[in-house]
Amino acid sequence: MRRDHEDTHPLRVEPLTLTHLVRLENELRRVIRSSDQAVRMTLTALLADGHVLIEDVPGVGKTTLAHAVARTLDGSFQRIQFTSDLLPSDVVGTNIYSQRAERFEFKHGPIFANVVLADEINRTTPKTQSALLEAMNEHQVTVDTESHPLPRPFLVIATQNPSEHHGTFPLPESQLDRFLVRIRMGYPHREDELAILRGQAGAEQLSGLQPLLSTDNVLELQQMTREVHVDDSLLEYELALAGATRHHDSLAIGVSPRGTLMLHRAAQARALLEGRTYCTPSDIKDMVVPVFSHRVLVQPRLGAGLQRPEQIEALIAAIRDTVPVPE
Repeated sequence: MRRDHEDTHPLRVEPLTLTHLVRLENELRRVIRSSDQAVRMTLTALLADGHVLIEDVPGVGKTTLAHAVARTLDGSFQRIQFTSDLLPSDVVGTNIYSQRAERFEFKHGPIFANVVLADEINRTTPKTQSALLEAMNEHQVTVDTESHPLPRPFLVIATQNPSEHHGTFPLPESQLDRFLVRIRMGYPHREDELAILRGQAGAEQLSGLQPLLSTDNVLELQQMTREVHVDDSLLEYELALAGATRHHDSLAIGVSPRGTLMLHRAAQARALLEGRTYCTPSDIKDMVVPVFSHRVLVQPRLGAGLQRPEQIEALIAAIRDTVPVPE
């Protein structure tokens, strides 16, 4: 790839906005000591106008990460605790008859917020899970044939317990496909867990977080993300990566065109987080596993041996490494 992109595409991020973006990442890492990768991926989804699915065991900081992101953005925040008896109307809202106005009026549900924490999303039924499909894809909800736009920016951070836990409903492929990335928090290192015990990190630090970006700042950064330059050779690289998943013997279903587009947007966001307005091959390569791993289906004949998330991630990484990287 040409090395003159830095000259032909000068950095257009205003110093104040860029400084706030760096401060935002540092503040989140101060609270979320268990996973710098989770913080980076969440900010990547925010810039790419996507959504995040965090899958891990209870107690590793999934909910704390969502709360921390919401506190550092000067926007509205709602938490939805998903349970087996939750109804779609409990999420999107419903029409209620007003005797004073003598007509039905729409009562907004908790989905109408800039940052929505969908906590333990796989503990509710598929019917209620589907209430998020239109919201996450089209930034609107439709109730009784009337569409209601959601506030912008709009970020869903969903958490789910591993599927082997009791009382869970696996997310269907169509729902998984709405998430830009699926990530795991992992256990913290000894020093980081010690800081949590001392109250120097984790939920204890949430009250000290202050808004660092306004909603207008986020919308501006999202527009800058869409303007990040991607060389034609890298577009071919993205297509080759998606194509490799569609023709692999271990996969029954490969990545859809939506998945290729999500990889493209995620790579642009990663480049902007690095302070660049052009993509490099590493921007794409580093995003393949978190973007692709929840968008494929393993061949049934392989049994349960390749069904766990970490095993699928390893398979996607192996497929990725077979595709030549453009120079």
